[in-house]
Amino acid sequence: MRIHDISQPIGTETATWPGDRRIDVEWTLRMDRGDSVNVAALATSVHAGTHADGFLHVTRAGETAAQMPLDAYIGRCVVVDVTGVREVSTDDVAGIDLASAQRILFRTRAAVDETEFPAPFAHIAPELARQIADAGVRLVGTDAPSVDPVDSKTLDAHHAFVQGRVAILENVVLTDVEPGEYTLIALPLRLVEADSSPVRAVLIEGDIPQRGGPGPAGGQRAPAG
Repeated sequence: MRIHDISQPIGTETATWPGDRRIDVEWTLRMDRGDSVNVAALATSVHAGTHADGFLHVTRAGETAAQMPLDAYIGRCVVVDVTGVREVSTDDVAGIDLASAQRILFRTRAAVDETEFPAPFAHIAPELARQIADAGVRLVGTDAPSVDPVDSKTLDAHHAFVQGRVAILENVVLTDVEPGEYTLIALPLRLVEADSSPVRAVLIEGDIPQRGGPGPAGGQRAPAG
């Protein structure tokens, strides 16, 4: 088993959407100031770095980050390499059985620098978004900051995914991830009043080991480590 961390690092140098709030970290308590512990405070947009769009992001009454179905963010996932395209189209998934894919991540660029906002960036064609939604895919993700073009006002791909109940991940990092099948884990925080949420997203390559033996009731426990 190999774990790929596909999350952008989050820090004060992390780029955010133009006009959105920058990331700020302050120290409430510091041991070098005489406090007994270090405690940091974070101020950030929920769209900074790798994040999950809740349906409230583009609708007036959609699900908040806390209300999104968690099972969409855990399970079988297919990584598709479309590096260099400006629009991910239906042709790019011609060889994929969308009905069984469940979750799809698109790698659109060779490298990700979290300190630079990549404009322009690749977006997902509305026709492909509707095709993905119609196929029953649970989640779609991209290494771009958005599934729609940077200057879009209608957000057609977002709306197609919301209508099809397809969860959206944006700003994933797939630089060192080969195309193929993985297990995705990318849980949003339980933010009850926010439209979206940062995530720590990972792809698991290979089978997940089963930690064994009966639980406490059986008198046996798997060894630690």
